[in-house]
Amino acid sequence: MPDRQPTRSGAPSGHAPGPTLCPDPDASAPDVVASRARAAPIPIPVQLPVVPSWGRRRVLLLNTTFEPLTALSLRRAVVLVVCGKAEVVHGDPAGMVVHSATSSVVIPSVIRLSSYVRVPYRGRVPLTRAGLMHRDRYRCAYCGGRAETIDHVVPRSRGGQHTWQNCVACCARCNHRKADKMLSELGWRLRVVPTAPRGPHWRLLAGVVDADPLWLPYLGEPAA
Repeated sequence: MPDRQPTRSGAPSGHAPGPTLCPDPDASAPDVVASRARAAPIPIPVQLPVVPSWGRRRVLLLNTTFEPLTALSLRRAVVLVVCGKAEVVHGDPAGMVVHSATSSVVIPSVIRLSSYVRVPYRGRVPLTRAGLMHRDRYRCAYCGGRAETIDHVVPRSRGGQHTWQNCVACCARCNHRKADKMLSELGWRLRVVPTAPRGPHWRLLAGVVDADPLWLPYLGEPAA
């Protein structure tokens, strides 16, 4: 049986097929080039706002008392809202909405549980780069400039420990100048004595690199 070429919907069966969207190995052939030249231009689709990836976007989950509990994936947060187990406190600043066949839900940034959940005892806050930067408010502990890295007050080469009390946020310039020297050798002083953070929200902040500005009032931070 001879091969049949697919035709565009609504076109007569004897009409030459329209241009294909897939690469054609014979695209350089004169008849193919002429066919594409005669074909009507394909309209460019309107670009709609793109919602960030489900796996990357995070939503702050609050208890009924507005205590921060954890950061959920966007998919999990939407499921809680749709099932009536949580309500949206703050929606997406751009006003984006997720649509289904029968309903629509505002993409949340902060949600609150409908029923109170008792939080078990939490141990000490793990030391992470994100948590340290939040503690020092992204300011260098030596000059007060914008922090870009982390420095050990007592260098590890001199017995310094990797702890909250010995780690500070630091700018690249001060980090390079300090190197493996002690503060007494440079005549430097810390702007603030480093301590381990305490509070129900610090464990959450330690695991979040970039917190949504809408989260800050619930994390004990001033709004941006």
